[in-house]
Amino acid sequence: MTKTFGTALNCIDGRTQIPVTKWLKRHFGVDYVDLITEPGMDRVLSQATYIELDRIRKNAVISIEAHHSKVIVVVGHYDCAANPVSDEQHFKDIQVSVQTVRSWCLPVVVVGLWVDQFSDVYVIC
Repeated sequence: MTKTFGTALNCIDGRTQIPVTKWLKRHFGVDYVDLITEPGMDRVLSQATYIELDRIRKNAVISIEAHHSKVIVVVGHYDCAANPVSDEQHFKDIQVSVQTVRSWCLPVVVVGLWVDQFSDVYVIC
């Protein structure tokens, strides 16, 4: 039986990895999650240079082509050291980040997620 994959564009913060992986497994039925991490991923995707965005896009393409990932989640989280802004600004950054990833026209579903101080995961967009 073929194992299925999802892809998480997530912060490097270890507090977010397990909740996001569990969420993807539960909501999309994937077996594994490819993790592409950057400090403050929602800030990076919403404000990055072309070079930074292209590197992340190339990594996502590897996940899609090698593992046939069908979903990408973009993650922002509470108490982010690399993006120390209000929750409301994180939500805006996540929305812009999702638009950025969707602009890559990859054959996947793109979802924006928020991880709160209790490690609960919420869909932003």
